[in-house]
Amino acid sequence: MSQVQRAPHRFAMQGSREILALTAGAVHIEQQIKALEDAVGTNASLAFDHAKALIESVCKTILRDRGQAVSNEDDLPKLFGNTLDQIRVLPDAHTADRETGRSIRKTAGALYTVVQGICELRNRQGFASHGKLAETQPLEIVQAELVARSADAVVSFLFKAHRSYAVPAARPKRVEYIDNQGFNTSVDDSHEPIKIFSLSYRPSEVLYNVDYEAYVESLNSYLSQEQETDDETAAGSPKVPA
Repeated sequence: MSQVQRAPHRFAMQGSREILALTAGAVHIEQQIKALEDAVGTNASLAFDHAKALIESVCKTILRDRGQAVSNEDDLPKLFGNTLDQIRVLPDAHTADRETGRSIRKTAGALYTVVQGICELRNRQGFASHGKLAETQPLEIVQAELVARSADAVVSFLFKAHRSYAVPAARPKRVEYIDNQGFNTSVDDSHEPIKIFSLSYRPSEVLYNVDYEAYVESLNSYLSQEQETDDETAAGSPKVPA
């Protein structure tokens, strides 16, 4: 008995399509969603390009809605971090629950690693990335779907949080990892490198990307101690005669 062949199930960006209902006239984002859905089953390399572009568009839209300047020079991880800083992640009834808020932000912060991974895949395997050898074999539907579902989770969370909760009170400017080399070195000197297989990562960089809030708290403590040391040194210095 012959079996009837069924057409492959078309991939759908469920979370992303839900946000379209919250945004009137988001034609460009709708086109990006459709292009990513189509690419998943036909061109994995192109799917990586579309996934990165979709996250960029959503981040820029949210920042614009919240009155924040957007620089075209910012890479996607920085754009994502700035966007996450501008949205609330908890409803009013839980805003005073610091531990829950920290846990939610830690979970949301893990998406930063997802975004970095998508960027790296796009740069290495994307259709529009740097030229590759003619014999280069592209990745397959499995990898394309992983990236598409990850992008779907990122943009769905960001946009729903953006539209569900009011603009938060003014938040301090995001602390940049590269601006705190003294603290980073202190963390790295007091902890062993993080090793995963043959790869090695700086402890300070892992802390910054995995638990941004803990990084900032530790940085503030470090700076306070540095200031106290400077004050004690200044107080103990001999006065210069007038």
